[in-house]
Amino acid sequence: MKTLFIGAGSMAHALMKGALKAGVLMNEKVYVTNRTNRERLDEIVAEFGVRHGERDLPYDVVILAMKPKDFHEAADSIRTYLSKNTLVISVLAGITTEHISDRLSFQGAIARAMPNTSAALGKSATGVSFNPYMSHSQREWTSLLFQSVGTAVIVEEEQLDLITALSGSGPAYIYYVAELLKDAAVELGLEEELAESLVTQTISGASAMLEQSGLEARELRKNVTSPGGTTEAGISTLEGYRVREAFFTCISSAKSRSEYLGKELKRHS
Repeated sequence: MKTLFIGAGSMAHALMKGALKAGVLMNEKVYVTNRTNRERLDEIVAEFGVRHGERDLPYDVVILAMKPKDFHEAADSIRTYLSKNTLVISVLAGITTEHISDRLSFQGAIARAMPNTSAALGKSATGVSFNPYMSHSQREWTSLLFQSVGTAVIVEEEQLDLITALSGSGPAYIYYVAELLKDAAVELGLEEELAESLVTQTISGASAMLEQSGLEARELRKNVTSPGGTTEAGISTLEGYRVREAFFTCISSAKSRSEYLGKELKRHS
């Protein structure tokens, strides 16, 4: 499949790296273009041995991976890469397949997906939805693409704003927790390098337990929390600071922002 990435940011980089490593994409059939940052574009071309995008080539797949706010300005140039048989895949937060179709004047196959940057390591959690023009083979190929970089689930499009807030932004929440744990350990007396090593391994181990133990997070937490012990003291403090409510509000706010971005872009189109 001759595939063009439009955008050379972190998501394009992660998806390209993971899919090339998995063999779903082939270096000689991958092209990339970027509107402004030529240096970044050249870096990706050199790193992966792919090619610069060309307007007159017929592409089987066009992946929209620019910043969502740049989609409208780029729409006219995007049309030049499309044919009636092109599969368009969008990883743009908040922008619906219907709006993409309208803006591009494109009555063809469009998939909308929300991976995360862990795709670079084959560890993304991705929600994918399809518009009515997707053929069976296009659905299968799109699913294979995102399965090659982690877990992919097919969902209704109206669920994607929530998935954006949960797994699209989710790695940043985990990195934030890691940052806070390390900072607390350093302030309380550990050397920074030691604190970072312990936090990293703790999160890695907990992730492996979630993935491999067959137990739910609640049960794993209870297994570690002995009555009157140190873990209970820590959890009680988190509950006292209403961390549960904070995470609920975090996900809700990110979901609302995804919805808002889509509505604003549509309003200004």
